[in-house]
Amino acid sequence: MYEQRLDVLRAGLDGRYAAQWKRLREQCDWYRTQTPPTEHPSASITYFGPAAANLALAYRLTGNEGYRSEAARWIAAAIGFPHWGKAHLPDHDLDAGWLLHGLSLAPVWLGDDFELAKELRAKLELQGSRLYDFAVESEGTWWSSSYWQNHNWICYTGLATAGYALQRPEWTERAKANFATVIEVLPADGSDMEGVVYWRYGVPWLATYLDLLQDQEELDWWDRCAFLKNTFSYRLQQCAPGFEENIDHGDCHDRRSGHSVALYRKLAAAYRIGEAQWLADQVAERFFWREAYASGVKPGVMPEAYLEMLWYDDTLPAVAPAERTPLSAYFPDLGLVTARTGWDDDATMVSFKAAPGGGHQAWELSHQLDREHGWDTLSAGHHHPDAGSFVLTSRGAFLAVDEGYSNRKRAGDHNLILVDGLGYADEDRYHVYKGIPYERQARMVDVYAADGVVHATARLAAMYPAELGITRLDRTLVFTPAGRIVLLDRCAADAPRDWTLLLHADWPIEYGAEIALRSGSAQAWVRLHGPVSVEPAITEVEANPTSSTPSLRLTRTMHTLRATASQSTTATLLTTIEPTSSLHPTPPTARRLPVRRGHAITFADETVLLPDDAGLLPDDAGLIEGTKGLHAIIRTITTRITI
Repeated sequence: MYEQRLDVLRAGLDGRYAAQWKRLREQCDWYRTQTPPTEHPSASITYFGPAAANLALAYRLTGNEGYRSEAARWIAAAIGFPHWGKAHLPDHDLDAGWLLHGLSLAPVWLGDDFELAKELRAKLELQGSRLYDFAVESEGTWWSSSYWQNHNWICYTGLATAGYALQRPEWTERAKANFATVIEVLPADGSDMEGVVYWRYGVPWLATYLDLLQDQEELDWWDRCAFLKNTFSYRLQQCAPGFEENIDHGDCHDRRSGHSVALYRKLAAAYRIGEAQWLADQVAERFFWREAYASGVKPGVMPEAYLEMLWYDDTLPAVAPAERTPLSAYFPDLGLVTARTGWDDDATMVSFKAAPGGGHQAWELSHQLDREHGWDTLSAGHHHPDAGSFVLTSRGAFLAVDEGYSNRKRAGDHNLILVDGLGYADEDRYHVYKGIPYERQARMVDVYAADGVVHATARLAAMYPAELGITRLDRTLVFTPAGRIVLLDRCAADAPRDWTLLLHADWPIEYGAEIALRSGSAQAWVRLHGPVSVEPAITEVEANPTSSTPSLRLTRTMHTLRATASQSTTATLLTTIEPTSSLHPTPPTARRLPVRRGHAITFADETVLLPDDAGLLPDDAGLIEGTKGLHAIIRTITTRITI
C-alpha cells in the first residue's frame, strides 16, 4: 500500500521530510520502552493498531530490522488476545476497527518473510470475519448504519483495510457502499454534531478511508465529499483564541483534545487549504506535547506519527487565518454561529448554536431512513440538549462555559432557560434525541454573521415538555465589534411560569454592586436589565466518556448564576455581558434605554437596537430612524452599522 508515496518519503528522510521522520522514529523509540500486556486489559486496546503501523512504516522506509522486531513484539501481543475489546462489544466495535486497520497495514510493509506473517493473517481473517458478520447482522442498528457517527467510520475503515490486505472483496465492497452513503448524508457545511473532540477522534477515519480507496482502487472521492472539503472551516472557527484550546459544545473530555496534525495535513493537501497547513505547523511546533499529555482522548495524538508522514505535502504554503479568514461564521446545518474580535490570542469570541438532534440533515434523513427500513440510524448520543446555549471566551480564558462531557445530559447544565425549574423534554439520559417526536426541533433564524458581528435568534419552545404550555421561547444573541453580548430572551406560556436564566462559569461568580465573571486575565460584567431575582448555585456534572473503561470518571463543578422572572405568562429577559481585563478592569457601561417599541442597549461606544415583534426598530432612541430590520449597532454617533 502507498508504494509510490513511500518511495518519495524514503528519498526525503534526511531532507524535506526530516521533521516527520523525527516524529516517527521518536514514537517508535517510545514503543521500545513499553511492555505490551500479555492479557487483555480492562481498558481499550485501540493503541495496538497504530503501534503496529508506526513500527511497520519505519521498517519499510529504512529496512532497519530493529523496527521489524519491535513490530513483532506488539503484533504478537495483539494476536494473543482471544478477543479484541473486553468491556463493550468485544470483536464488534472500536477496538476491532482500530486493530484491523493498523495490523492490516503492518504485514504489507513488513514483507512476506515477516516472522508472524501466517499467524497475523489468520488473526486478521478471524477478527475481520467477526466484524463483518456483526455489521451485516446488525444493519439498521448501532454503528452498522449510523452514518453520522465515529464508530461507523472507524469500524468500516478497519474492515476495508483488512479486506484489501486479505483480498476479501465482500468486506471492501460493504465498506465502500457504507461510505458512499456517508459522504452524501454528512452536512455540506462541514459541521459535526459530535463536537470538536469527537471530530478530532472520528473525522481522521473518513480521510483514512478516502485515502485508502484512492490508493487501492484509484477512486478519487475527495471532491464528492463536501463535508471533508469544508470541515476544516468548522474546526478553525471552533478554535478558542490562541488556537490551543477548543470551544466545547457536545461531548468534550476537555478543551485540549481538539487537534490532529495528521488530519490538518491531509485536508491541506487534498483541498489546498493553506490555513490547515498553518494550523498543523502551529500544533506541531507549539501545542503538540501539551495536547499529548493533557488530552483526555485515547490513543491521542502521539500514535498518529505514521499518518503525519504519509499525509504531509510540503508544496503547499501555510496561510495564517488572520490573512483572510472571516471573523464571523455561520454553519446552518448545526445552527452554529461564531464571531470574534480578531485572530489574536487575546481576542474575545462567542459560539452560539441551535439545531435539531444531530443537525438538520441528520435529523431529516435519519427519520426518512428509519421510516423506510425500520432502522434506528441517528445515534446522536454526543449531541447535548444545548440548543440556544453559548460559550464566551476572552483574553485567553473561558467566561461563560459549557459543561463538557456528560452521561446524563440536561439543558440545565448549559447557558439556557429553565421553565418552572425544568429543562428540555425527555432529557436526563445519555441519548436525549432518541425516540423523541420529529417535530421537537430547535432552529436558528434571522442570522447575520459578518465582520466580527453576529445577530441570531434561536427558537426553542418546541424543546420543552408539552405540559408547560410554552408558546414562545426565542433567544436572540448579538455580538458587537467590541466583543460585547446582548442577550434577549422572549418567553410566553399559557399559564404563569418561573423563567430562570442560567449562566455557568468555571470560577465562583462575584455578586456585589456588579455581577462579575472572572477567570485568569479576563472578566466580564453581567447586567440583568429587568426585574429578576438572582441566586448563586453549584452545578455538578459527572461522566464516563468510554464504555471500554467502566471505572473511568470525569467530574466537573460549575458556578452558576440563576436569574428568575417569577410566575408570569410572559417574560422578557434582557442581559448584557461586557468582557474586560481582570487585571486592569474598566467599569461596566451597559445601560438600557427607555424606548416605545423594541429594545435598546447603549454602551460607552456602541448601541444595540433590537426590534419589536413586528420587526420595527426603536425610533425614539435618538440614534436611528424607525425602520424594519434585524438589529442595529451604532459604534459612535457619527458611525452607523445597520443590519
